Amino acid sequence: MKLSSVRLGLAVVAGLALTATARADLTEGMTKGTPDVKSISALAFGPEGILFIGDPRSAAIFAVATGDTKSPSGETPRMMKVPNITQGIASMLGVQVRVNDLAVNPASQSAYLAVTRGGGAAEPVLIKVDRATNKLSEFSLKDVPHSKVSLTNASDRQRQEAITCMAFVKGKLYVAGLSNEDFASTLRGIPFPFKEANKGAGIQIFHGAHGRLETQAPVRTFAPLEIKGETHLLASYQCTPLVKIPVDELKPGAKVKGTTVAELGNRNRPLDIVIYEKGGKQYALIANNSRGVMKVALDDVDAIPAITKPVRGGGTAGLKYETIAELKSNVEQLARLDDKSAVVLIRGQKGTLDLDTIPLP
Repeated sequence: MKLSSVRLGLAVVAGLALTATARADLTEGMTKGTPDVKSISALAFGPEGILFIGDPRSAAIFAVATGDTKSPSGETPRMMKVPNITQGIASMLGVQVRVNDLAVNPASQSAYLAVTRGGGAAEPVLIKVDRATNKLSEFSLKDVPHSKVSLTNASDRQRQEAITCMAFVKGKLYVAGLSNEDFASTLRGIPFPFKEANKGAGIQIFHGAHGRLETQAPVRTFAPLEIKGETHLLASYQCTPLVKIPVDELKPGAKVKGTTVAELGNRNRPLDIVIYEKGGKQYALIANNSRGVMKVALDDVDAIPAITKPVRGGGTAGLKYETIAELKSNVEQLARLDDKSAVVLIRGQKGTLDLDTIPLP
């Protein structure tokens, strides 16, 4: 046997060993059973098909090993497309549903939807849309490997806002929401595997449309963004300031002032952010409930002056953007599928909710 072959074999064995170790580490502390999930406001994926479930009603986050780690084959369709998906889910479950969040598993490129049966405090359900077939199925939480971390200082007064958005970045789960602290707007970086949740950092921003500093409004949606080798969160709030926050400052108990880099217009609620590269440049794609889908150029995000003065009359300021005309204002959920496309839930003219794939513009 050639020496190069021996080295290659040893490298493969070492790689397998490291992979096995990584998997063991990711499931450290997990137990097999049925997690007591009472509600789902947010979903996020980590590596190896680990699904994070934000449960504001319980003020807890669950990590579930889905086992959904098979990469799509070459026969995978280019687009995910399920017309009137809520009707399909309702037929499967036997009851009307509403969709709370959408996330794509990067290991399998299947989409997962957090839905609620009926209204009020009804039972939450996870629905999987298979990437290869577009078929719907319920992802059962019965007897799954899982772990849990509780948020001890989650807001009591606005419990549903305790967990508004999550993202897994470099070994930590970042969680936005409201706490009982003086700066109620809170961001936490929780190491995974879970041990315990820290109290998080209180976030202060200057809101141009409101003309004042704010600490009580939660981050509605955010996405990780690398700026000169440092990880930031690009966060969006109601009415619609866009803020960059360095994760190195998110230490438990800290009070952190974010840098407002854009005002995207008032009377608007941001829904989802996707960050991507195209043509050697970086962009943020932001879905909104009343101002359509915006493409924000991030070329100047590191150098643009912070917005510190009022932006009146529903005007805009800071980073430049364009509105994607063909998407108008009917995109209710947005998640990145791969380097070139995203999955969306679009409200149709007849009230249908359709799952579709769009090219990243």
